[in-house]
Amino acid sequence: MEPVSLFMIAVGLSMDAFAVACVNGLCTVQEKYRYALKVGLYFGFFQGLMTLIGYLSASYVKSYFASIDNWVAFGLLAGIGVHMIWQASHQKEISCDVRNVDSNRALLTFSIATSIDALAVGISLAILEVNISIVSSVIAITTFTLSFIGVVIGKRFGYFLGNKTDYIGGFVLILIGLKILFEHIA
Repeated sequence: MEPVSLFMIAVGLSMDAFAVACVNGLCTVQEKYRYALKVGLYFGFFQGLMTLIGYLSASYVKSYFASIDNWVAFGLLAGIGVHMIWQASHQKEISCDVRNVDSNRALLTFSIATSIDALAVGISLAILEVNISIVSSVIAITTFTLSFIGVVIGKRFGYFLGNKTDYIGGFVLILIGLKILFEHIA
């Protein structure tokens, strides 16, 4: 996989985690940098893990999709992108009414919820036969970094940023899906 495409996928997948990290940064009462490290570790770990799980689960069935593999990859990436955009457009106003946003249980829930799309991307990556150890590591590191930054700037700008990052992530994933499709057609 080309480094630029890999980085764009990693950033696109990280946008959900970044948005949640911004809100968590806005709503937390903990010390900013320590909490940012904790959020980054949770979110990065689960993004990388879910990508790996999706890849491994699809590795068993990818031979059945050999003739339409790029269409499947396009469908999954574009579908995730459209879903992210749809969710962002239907998101309610940001509120800090959530109790215990700082708890390990809440972070686990947020981490799993924001990494479900990484599972589907892992499936499309298996179809494309990439080096999953490198890809999942880049996704995990990118998510860690953006989540850490999200908490830090969320303390100051979280309310303003809101769901705008999900729009960006959705568009990036759609564009990557189209790129894969056009490369296959050409």
